[in-house]
Amino acid sequence: MSEPQVALLMLGLLLFFIMLGFPVAFTLMAMGVGFGYYAYAEPTQLDHVFQNRVFDLLVNQTFSVMANDVLVAVPLFLFMGYVVERTNIIGRLFESLQLAARRVPGAMAVAALATCTLFATATGIVGAVVTLMGLLALPSMLKAQYDVRLSTGVICAGGCLGILIPPSVMLIVYAATSGISAVRLYAGAMIPGFLLAGLYMLYVIVRATLQPRLAPKPPEAAQPIPFRKLAYLVATSIFPLSILILAVLGAIIFGLATPTEAAALGALGALALAIGYRTLRWATLQEAVYLTARSTAMVCWLFIGSAIFASVFSYLGGQVLIKEWVLGFELSPIQFLILVQFIIFLLGWPLEWTEIIIIFVPIFLPLLPHFGIDPLLFGILVALNLQTSFLSPPVAMAAFYLKGVAPPQVQLTDIFKGCLPFLWIVLFSLALVYMVPQLATWLPEALYGAR
Repeated sequence: MSEPQVALLMLGLLLFFIMLGFPVAFTLMAMGVGFGYYAYAEPTQLDHVFQNRVFDLLVNQTFSVMANDVLVAVPLFLFMGYVVERTNIIGRLFESLQLAARRVPGAMAVAALATCTLFATATGIVGAVVTLMGLLALPSMLKAQYDVRLSTGVICAGGCLGILIPPSVMLIVYAATSGISAVRLYAGAMIPGFLLAGLYMLYVIVRATLQPRLAPKPPEAAQPIPFRKLAYLVATSIFPLSILILAVLGAIIFGLATPTEAAALGALGALALAIGYRTLRWATLQEAVYLTARSTAMVCWLFIGSAIFASVFSYLGGQVLIKEWVLGFELSPIQFLILVQFIIFLLGWPLEWTEIIIIFVPIFLPLLPHFGIDPLLFGILVALNLQTSFLSPPVAMAAFYLKGVAPPQVQLTDIFKGCLPFLWIVLFSLALVYMVPQLATWLPEALYGAR
């Protein structure tokens, strides 16, 4: 068996063990060290088991991941999101937005989407957003006689926006993987992210206008709210979180702070908001710290395992073999993008976005210069595509997150059916960015110039 064939065997075994449920990070490390021991073996080392160079690779890659300054932003943004989630800030926000939009068709669904959008800018944790909004918004919508499918689809779709809308943890991880500036990625994701959120809201409003029975207006919607009460709600629930988010994003995009510095500001601001609302408790803080440490450790171990696996895979010639296979099809740039996005779409069923970004996206990154594709545009397309992996049956993770907290009468099939219209909206947005790449590239070029 030739070395490139061994590399393909290595990749196949990785997928096989992941499907069996083995931890991805440690499976990557085991495959990398095991096959690396074979790849780096020398006849003179047969009597010295631990003198194989794969152990040097293991140490060096671990150190390089731990020394990566970009990854410091990950725990800070995660901590910011967990503090916002655990201290009832989002609950106050949803109630205020619901009152502010009470005369809009499908007001509660629109308020849920707006809350998800704001929450997405505070945390990129899809499971946290879907679960929390499932507890806050879904019972209220069902009580107001909203259609089950529309209600569940809104929460699942809105909860996935955190993958795309800055400050997305996924974009930080992609920046560390691809070597692209996280600042440019954030700027590139702004228009597509808020465009997608706007399309979701437009769909809900149009659907509620055409079919009022799906989202009936409550009787109190016709009653005016005193201006002072509305102003107080806006000032105490919408403005504080919005100002924090704008401060974090503004500091990053306008070059006032690095993503890591802005993330530290966001974490401190989230604590200040929790103290101001008098919802910060010692147990809550402990839980936020624990969840942050757990999620950060997962990402870092994935990076270490992926770095070892990728080094051995390339050394064996696997990267060259895949490159030659793809180039052998003589694809156009648009055909190559469609092929890669289709592969990522399929991988999104069994795998989380972290595994896709850290393991599989680096396989395609070296091919981008051959097809003349901007890595920034590619990253935004991947972020858009990953929305579909959370919404498309049979393994729509957002649907399973929501089912875990939904009332018993809400069936999983209803959640799947509710996600489908939003899945088509994501595909439309993906096609739109394909046809008009300036949606992703214009703002970074306008702010920072061409690369």
